[in-house]
Amino acid sequence: MATVNVEDGNFEAEVLQSSTPVLVDFWATWCGPCKMIAPSLEEISEEMAGQVKIAKLDIDSNQQSAMNYGVRSIPTMILFKDGQPAATLVGAQPKGKIADWIKQYS
Repeated sequence: MATVNVEDGNFEAEVLQSSTPVLVDFWATWCGPCKMIAPSLEEISEEMAGQVKIAKLDIDSNQQSAMNYGVRSIPTMILFKDGQPAATLVGAQPKGKIADWIKQYS
């Protein structure tokens, strides 16, 4: 399963109402570290299909969702489980660390 793009308008349906855990990557087009982790998130999305959904939210276009969850720096990854934030990981991380973090909380 490829990553999905979410926006303020579909955040509730795609993330909060999802039956599987959702990792939301809060990012921006100008963010170098965000671009560095993007390929890892795509790979994790494929490798963990059915276990977790990976969603990307551009904070410049969707400021409300970022504000709602206190995102102050990017990349910030928030893992949602049963419609609630279960864990937060801030900063660019290696693929293995992100995957282990997902497994720990999902």
